This record gives sequence, structure tokens and C-alpha cells, in this order.
Amino acid sequence: MLGPEKLPRVVSEIGRWVGRARAMARQFREQLEEEVQLEQARKAQATTTPAPPPAVPPLTAVATEDAHPTGADPAALRAGATPSPDERGT
Repeated sequence: MLGPEKLPRVVSEIGRWVGRARAMARQFREQLEEEVQLEQARKAQATTTPAPPPAVPPLTAVATEDAHPTGADPAALRAGATPSPDERGT
């Protein structure tokens, strides 16, 4: 049994343990609520923000001073190769 000498110390110790348990439960609840809010925000953002369209490179020809009008490889022409019919555009 608890006598009058030990009772105040035991009650104080029980109070500390209960306070710690409440603080841990509060911290756990706050973290859980924060995670739920973040997940809801992610879902809301995913449904309201459409995905950007895929990037398509422009279909423009790049002119260089080496470019051959038939599209043949300028280095091969310089080496003496004859363009194939496809390269000549025929």
C-alpha cells in the first residue's frame, strides 16, 4: 500500500508520465494531420494543373555555309563522292 509519505511522489510521477504520453499523442496527431493536408494539396494540384504538352522541335531547316542544295553531305561531296538519287532529290 501507499502510505502518506510515498503518495505525493507517486502521484507526481504518474502525472509526469501522463503528460509525456499526451504530448507524444498530440505530436503524432499533428504530424498525421500535416501529412494528410500535404497529400490533399498534392492531389488537388495534380487535378487542377494539366501536364504540359510534350516538347516538339520546330521543323525549320538550319542553313549553313557548307549546306548542299540537294541535302547531300558536304564532306562527302568534297571527298569526291557522288550524291545518291535520293540525295539529289530525283
